[in-house]
Amino acid sequence: MPLEAPDQDVRRRVPRTDVLLRDPRLADAAGRLGAPAVRAAVREAQDRARTGRIPPEAVADEAAGLLPDTACGLRAVINATGVLLHTNLGRAPLSAAARRAVAEAAGPTDVELDLDTGVRARRGRTALRALQDRVPDAGAVHVVNNGAAALVLAATALAAGKEIVVSRGEMVEIGDGFRLPDLLVATGARLREVGTTNRTTAEDYAAVLGPGTGFVLKVHPSNFRITGFTRAAEVGELAGLGVPVVVDIGSGLLAPHPLLPGEPDATTQLRAGAALVTASGDKLLGGPQCGLLLGEAGLVRTLARHPLARALRVDKLTLAALEATLGGPPTPTAEALTADPAGLRARADRLAASLGASPETGGIDVRAVESAATVGGGGAPGVVLPSAALSLPERFAAALRGGRIPVVGRLEGGRCLLDLRAVPPADDARLAEAVRAAAGSAAGR
Repeated sequence: MPLEAPDQDVRRRVPRTDVLLRDPRLADAAGRLGAPAVRAAVREAQDRARTGRIPPEAVADEAAGLLPDTACGLRAVINATGVLLHTNLGRAPLSAAARRAVAEAAGPTDVELDLDTGVRARRGRTALRALQDRVPDAGAVHVVNNGAAALVLAATALAAGKEIVVSRGEMVEIGDGFRLPDLLVATGARLREVGTTNRTTAEDYAAVLGPGTGFVLKVHPSNFRITGFTRAAEVGELAGLGVPVVVDIGSGLLAPHPLLPGEPDATTQLRAGAALVTASGDKLLGGPQCGLLLGEAGLVRTLARHPLARALRVDKLTLAALEATLGGPPTPTAEALTADPAGLRARADRLAASLGASPETGGIDVRAVESAATVGGGGAPGVVLPSAALSLPERFAAALRGGRIPVVGRLEGGRCLLDLRAVPPADDARLAEAVRAAAGSAAGR
């Protein structure tokens, strides 16, 4: 009889799927991740054995190594970009308190039930109370699913079929190609532009107000600045014009911050006479993605009872995270914003010394350098936050992103910088581990 070809013999020795699925590691993973994910890992491992990339006896180990950590396709990363609120990385990381609150709220909760009386209660009442406690100048508050939704709800409820008066210098693009004028017009409102790109006065607004005016809108430019020969009407100047003034501050700053003197905050705008302030919870507030509406009690109640409010409402997980953010300890965003530059440099020096002396790095060029971080997420444009970073050869960037612990840095001057301002000190050991792993990967490129 003719002998079997070696490759056929290898294929016959690849373990069957049913046998592999009885491996305790894979059986346990099926309960955590679901059978489809485990079967996909098994098939990939079997294919690697059939093509000679691994020996047949290694298939079970390979399949176990291919399993994802969670049943979700999203992967946790270390944000070493130097951008505190990086939109592509999900903006604000939740605090430990907020994460625990989300886990607690994942099961059945009293989100719309009064446990004392057994009857229906106001949805998310404790989160709304926590928000109002943080902004006592607001007569009432409401929460929707993001900042743009807050503005859409206000425009729909207050200005559908009417005019929204806005400065030409504030007709901004809010990201990913979405433009404020398009967003507002989609609500059925008409836009009445006043002033010029660089100069708009209170008189420009007053000249066009009439029975068809829904409200005056002030928009924080967020991610750009216009300097030089400029003029912008302040909220206090507009508050006496006889129509509501709606202010979109964007960044979620609820009160003035000493490090961000040019960033508008909700409390200051309300005290200046704004009827309504809209903001984002996942920016400088440091919480989950949501849109905040704060203002005159009657106006906010009108918005909360509008039919569109139902479509824009937030779920129990967002409410839980928001409440824990508002009443809990300082958020990761707040801690990153106020981090001491000297402390950041000391961390960078320690990491660079450890990595440079580590046999795993093989003498890779790594050193501590000064860096400049930014707020990001449309907040505090132009504000530079002194920081420190690890500087590595440029080829490390791709290896770090593709590692078991993904790290996202930035390229600058032909180097890969890992800025530490947005990296919690507790993640320094994981960051070092990722760099050591990437050293071998980058060296092989």
